[in-house]
Amino acid sequence: MYRNQSFIIFGLGKFGESIATELSLAGAEVLAVDADKERVHEISATVTRAVVANVCDAEAMHELGISNMDVAIVAITGHLDASILATIFCKEAGVPFICAKSKDDIHTRILEKVGADKIIIPEQESGIRVARQLLTGNIIDIVEISSTIRMAEIAMRPEWIGHSLRELDLRNKQNVNVIALRQNGEILVTPDPDLPLSQEMSLLIIADQTALGRLI
Repeated sequence: MYRNQSFIIFGLGKFGESIATELSLAGAEVLAVDADKERVHEISATVTRAVVANVCDAEAMHELGISNMDVAIVAITGHLDASILATIFCKEAGVPFICAKSKDDIHTRILEKVGADKIIIPEQESGIRVARQLLTGNIIDIVEISSTIRMAEIAMRPEWIGHSLRELDLRNKQNVNVIALRQNGEILVTPDPDLPLSQEMSLLIIADQTALGRLI
C-alpha cells in the first residue's frame, strides 16, 4: 500500500525500532527520529536517515521536513505531551496518514481528537505487524520463516495475467520461489509451468524481505 512512499517514525524504543527496521528491509524510505543519540546512532545504518530531535521543539520539527512525508508513525508513550505534540505537528504539516502508539484508553481518546488516523495498541499489534500492514497492497497472507525470509500468498499482478510461470521466470528475475498456485480455493502444489495465469489465481511464494518488497 505505502511501500514506495516516505515514512517518518518518532520514537526508537523497541516498538518504533521494529517498525523502522521492517519498513527499511522492504526498501521503503524511512526517517527515524528520537531524542536519544544512542538509539539514533544504532539505527542509522538501517534507515534512510536518522535524526536526533526533540519532538516538543516546533522549530526542530519544522526542520525535519514533515510536510514531505506520506506516513507518520508516532511510537512514543513514555511522555504524553511528546506523543500528542508529534501527532499535532504531523497533522498541521499535512501528513496524509498518521499512526500513533497508545498506552491506555485516555491516551487513545486524546490521539483520536488531535488527528491520528490509526491508533496502535502494542499489546495487540507488534511493530512488525504494523509495518506489514502499511507495506502490503496485494499480499493476502504472510508468514515469517526467519528474520529475513517470508512465505506469502500474493494476489495476481495485472502484468502477470495471461503469462505462464515459465515466461515470468520469477525465480531468476525477481529472486522469488513460487511453491504453489491457488485457484478457486484449491492449492496446486505442482502447477503446470506453461499454464496461463488468470486474475482469479494467487501465488504462494517464498522470498527474502527485500525481494518481497519489490512485489507489493
